[in-house]
Amino acid sequence: MFEGQPKGLYALALANTGERFGYYTMLAVFALFLRANYGLSPAMAGTIYSSFLMFVYFFPLFGGMLADKFGFGKMVTTGILIMFAGYLLLSVPLGGDTLALVVMLGALLLIGFGTGLFKGNLQVMVGDLYNDPKYADKRDAGFSIFYMAINIGALFAPTAAIKIKEYAEQVLGYSSNDAYHFSFAVACASLVLSIMIYYVFRSTFRHTEGGSKKAGAANSGAAVEELSKEETKQRIVALCLVFAVVIFFWMAFHQNGLSLTYFADEFTAQSAEGLEAMCFDVWNLVAVIFIVYALFSLFQSKTGKAKAISALVICMAVAFLFLQYDHITGAVKVSAPIFQQFNPFYVVALTPVSMAIFGSLAAKGKEPSAPRKIAYGMIVAAVAYALMAFASFGLPMPQTELVDGEPVAKHVADVTPNLLITVYLVLTFGELLLSPMGISFVSKVAPPKYKGMMMGGWFVATAIGNQLVVVGGLLWGAVPLWVCWSVFLAVCLVAAVFMFAMMKRLEKVC
Repeated sequence: MFEGQPKGLYALALANTGERFGYYTMLAVFALFLRANYGLSPAMAGTIYSSFLMFVYFFPLFGGMLADKFGFGKMVTTGILIMFAGYLLLSVPLGGDTLALVVMLGALLLIGFGTGLFKGNLQVMVGDLYNDPKYADKRDAGFSIFYMAINIGALFAPTAAIKIKEYAEQVLGYSSNDAYHFSFAVACASLVLSIMIYYVFRSTFRHTEGGSKKAGAANSGAAVEELSKEETKQRIVALCLVFAVVIFFWMAFHQNGLSLTYFADEFTAQSAEGLEAMCFDVWNLVAVIFIVYALFSLFQSKTGKAKAISALVICMAVAFLFLQYDHITGAVKVSAPIFQQFNPFYVVALTPVSMAIFGSLAAKGKEPSAPRKIAYGMIVAAVAYALMAFASFGLPMPQTELVDGEPVAKHVADVTPNLLITVYLVLTFGELLLSPMGISFVSKVAPPKYKGMMMGGWFVATAIGNQLVVVGGLLWGAVPLWVCWSVFLAVCLVAAVFMFAMMKRLEKVC
């Protein structure tokens, strides 16, 4: 899995991990913060939330255009500095008046623009590592590893957000609303770590930074591919078709921070016991990840020493889990944001499984193309919302109650947490089929002269999907829950059908 990959992959992946940890720590509590701090309705909070996600993924288009002219490395560094300013502004508790709201919106704009300079261009640099012919056949595996690293940061983010907020309330004595800002401040620290990793290991990927004729000539020692106008057009059209489909995936997937979080807050049991309770301790999830990777190492290692180390890791992780289970006393509190740890956990744990399956299919000449994987991912996402729709039959409508004269969401049901845990598992299967494969497809198919812009196009599609996330907020409380989930079920199925209809054209450029 990790053998034969360029060294620069791990440096860029770790730099991205630091940035993503801060981003997802902030995002884990952001929708709840909007409602609690400013007294916003679910629809208005959803509008701000989805608009922020839209800008985060729309600005990479401009970041890519700038990078095509000035270099990817310069834009990555500039993006980190701008993001830092935005998170620093967001971490200052200013209350809940109009001025505070305006400052918060300004901070979101800085974060969005900084992310636009950083995120897409970093991924183009990852793709350019594989321009060297000796790494060309490892591109998909490399992007799977890169995507896994992103989710390592996201895995710890919900726990960090909750624990830091609780510390600010219980130890430092801040109000519940002001305590949210301490969760946002984590992003500032994570960006410092990210830029340190980037510059310490810069020598391993400097040739991908671009921005000069010398750098361009040195880029992997490979000649730039010349395409005819017709082939360039075919590739751009194929990419635009994929972009159109993934809009609807992200519209459905990113409900994890909005309507699915509302469901966790208002309809899901707020405590768990026994084995179920163990799922809400991030260190138990880390132990499971160690077991998965050690099992792969046990069967794939070529030396007795490596196999023995793998077996030892498995035994230690299993022993840790038994001790954790033995020390459970009573019920464990379950907070709504904590559910967002399950998606990154599944990504990290299942990436080697996914790579092993597709590696085996590739060896037999039966591996699906990237566009076909994307279509399958849409179907899997539809299954997740079918589960939500089925489980929501008979549940009451969302309700609010007045607290100090302000409308506050009311907890009206105690659905088992296993529902959301399972739904996140299914959504993650869809994500693994779609997201890393889509990024790999863009880096492979994009015409050389438009790499930055085409990677930006992937993010624009994601941005539009993120803007459509607001649909979840608009439907919340306006229609029965099963209708809300059925909307996302329908759009995923329609997108999958469209993808299969365009499959011949898409596979032609692979």
